[in-house]
Amino acid sequence: MIRFRYLFLPGVLLFQVGAAGAQQFPILDKLADKVVQKYQSSSCQELAQKKSQPQTGKREMMEEKALAMLRKDPQMRTEFLNRVAGPIANKMFECGMIP
Repeated sequence: MIRFRYLFLPGVLLFQVGAAGAQQFPILDKLADKVVQKYQSSSCQELAQKKSQPQTGKREMMEEKALAMLRKDPQMRTEFLNRVAGPIANKMFECGMIP
């Protein structure tokens, strides 16, 4: 019985820490999902067109607010970049935007 406790307790603690880490940044979850979805659902032509157009009003304000939030919190920034970097880089490579 004692051996079972020594094996069970660390597993429970790791699960709780992992669950807490996943819920640490609920806004980041939505933002990262939105960014990844944008890149995955856009064609290469759409991405190139959006890149060349200047940003306007509300969209620009929302992006500036998100960037400010990421600049203030290095842990949040790291988590965000870990989630979006792979999908964005893959799409840009497929589209020839990265040599």
